Amino acid sequence: MKYIINREQLLVPLQQIVSVIEKRQTMPILSNVLMVFRENTLVMTGTDLEVQIVTEIAIENTTFAEITLPARKFLDICRLLPTGADIKLEVADDKVKVLSGRSRFILSTLPAENYPEFSETELDHRFTINAGLFKKALEKTVFCMASQDVRYYLNGLLLNISNSRIKLVASDGHRLSVFEDNLANPAGYEARIILPRKGVMELVRLLDDPQIQLAIEFSSNNIRVTINNTIFSAKLVDAKYPDFNRVFHQDFLTPIHIQRQLLKDALTRVAILSNEKYKGVTFDLSSDSLKISAHNPEHEEAEEEIVTDYVGEPLSIAFNVQYVLDAISNIDSEISELTIASNSSCCIIDEPETRSYRFIVMPMRL
Repeated sequence: MKYIINREQLLVPLQQIVSVIEKRQTMPILSNVLMVFRENTLVMTGTDLEVQIVTEIAIENTTFAEITLPARKFLDICRLLPTGADIKLEVADDKVKVLSGRSRFILSTLPAENYPEFSETELDHRFTINAGLFKKALEKTVFCMASQDVRYYLNGLLLNISNSRIKLVASDGHRLSVFEDNLANPAGYEARIILPRKGVMELVRLLDDPQIQLAIEFSSNNIRVTINNTIFSAKLVDAKYPDFNRVFHQDFLTPIHIQRQLLKDALTRVAILSNEKYKGVTFDLSSDSLKISAHNPEHEEAEEEIVTDYVGEPLSIAFNVQYVLDAISNIDSEISELTIASNSSCCIIDEPETRSYRFIVMPMRL
């Protein structure tokens, strides 16, 4: 059986599939990409049994066949072939010849019938959303997810659908980000699910066309996102996300408004002399003034002073500078609003106009 596919058709789908395949697998076949040739169609699948990507390519073909090829080796071959090259696959027993121009490769295969099936329960919830909006929501929250935390619900992202509102929440226990916006088409239900960290990272990579509409389906165990000819699936985190709303329901001091770029530049400069391990900086607030300072074990110091509209009692509070910079960098407006809790338990950073994006950072002890 022989098949001819253009390099450009294969390259991007293969790159997407290889990104979900772990380098070390408990089952050798999971290091392979499943390739199913149907009438004028090639369907490629890659999975680690937690996240799966299935993509469909139109090819000229009349013969049915199923093979699995070493995904990374096949990708490297395709990537290093000349742009626009035709790739010819010849299937014979447990080997596949890959031919292109004067290049010739022979890859080992594993039986396609042994490729494990991705288990999915019935997907009983569905909604549609613009890909650009969904990617924006993910990018404004994804950096707050924990990594390998024993509280495994933090190693993911909360997706909350409430009829015509969508809310995404991520936290690592030291900071929290919330993105909220309207859905163009009301979903007609309320639901909360937790997407796994790896699945969220793959979704961000897949959403490269901001104009398309995404069809998102989910149950209590699985989520499926249809992106043009690609289907992304993932198993959800089986846990309950903590109630983060209590953070907002407390007494706060007068909000401080500072030009976003001015604050970002000052923090970046002060961070140079902060402790390399803890990244702590101190905010000293007094009437109309914010002093940001840092020091390190080498007894070096940095200090910046910014004129603000703060009115109230003098206050001193310390934060991880990288957490504050992450928040400031994700604000779209020219002005950033900082609101510190009366008991100094947290600081809310958001946009004064829209408030669709809110970031909370917990203080440090220096």
